[in-house]
Amino acid sequence: MRACRREAVPHTPVWFMRQAGRSLPEYLKVREGVAMLDSCMRPDLVKEITLQPVRRHGVDAAIYFSDIVVPLKAIGLDLDIKPGVGPVVADPIRTRADLERLRPLEPDDVRYITEAVGLLVDELGATPLIGFAGAPFTLASYLVEGGPSKNHERTKAMMYGEPGLWADLLDRLADITAAFLKVQIEAGASAVQLFDSWVGALAPRDYRASVMPASRKVFDAVAGYGVPRIHFGVGTGELLGLMGEAGADVVGVDWRVPLDEAHRRVGPGKALQGNLDPAVLFAPESAVRAKADEVLAAAGALGGTGHVFNLGHGVLPTTDPDALTRLVAYVHEATAR
Repeated sequence: MRACRREAVPHTPVWFMRQAGRSLPEYLKVREGVAMLDSCMRPDLVKEITLQPVRRHGVDAAIYFSDIVVPLKAIGLDLDIKPGVGPVVADPIRTRADLERLRPLEPDDVRYITEAVGLLVDELGATPLIGFAGAPFTLASYLVEGGPSKNHERTKAMMYGEPGLWADLLDRLADITAAFLKVQIEAGASAVQLFDSWVGALAPRDYRASVMPASRKVFDAVAGYGVPRIHFGVGTGELLGLMGEAGADVVGVDWRVPLDEAHRRVGPGKALQGNLDPAVLFAPESAVRAKADEVLAAAGALGGTGHVFNLGHGVLPTTDPDALTRLVAYVHEATAR
């Protein structure tokens, strides 16, 4: 939390996105026979899966086990997460009439979130819990396309061709996302991250005009809680400054842009999170350490504060869990002050 607030820290903190648990045998065992969305709605299972990487790796923060489409499922949309595919929506949102299916999210819709966060906070003690949600653009892309998409043709067609409908869609999703984050914060989450996984598909001009207002609405809605707000996207090197302007306290950087250059693009007053390429973990130990050193050296542009070490876009499912444990220990040792 101190790093997120750009305060002095005893060592550079480390946490892993996209569930380090996906690489753990204990995670695979506990998920056997349990569908992804079902596992997100069982507080006992959420607690266990969230804690597994903390126990094994000694990371400095836990990331709440969930999925970005959980709030959409909670308000009654017919969707599922298909293994090997991702979120699939039975009836995509493509007309103004379709918007009526996006009702507001109420706390009672996700009581299992409140229960699970409470259980985790009690168990974690001084280790902070990071909550998260999907950003309006990324949620909209799944809803409009009906599932994952390489080029986001239908999404961009709506954004360019029906700007009024697009703005109303993102505005509704911003309200749903903000409500989802508020539930997590009020239950005890110490920080929250807004995941905009696919926004790197946009040019800066389009992001500023058609996406940033909705993301800013989410960040503004939770500003009063005083918890650090993290903003992360994939392939967003050209958008880093704008993503910071949207209201984040911390800007996540994938591995494509060195942290010193990211600092230049984002500007002063923001912490940075990142940014080791996850594929590096498949290389020999000496290469992992060398690449980690490069990240830490580039983070020197921040003046020794405001850096959270992370993988550029999370843990790959086949990553050696012992390599993750060694990486945490190495970063801690290399940055101990």
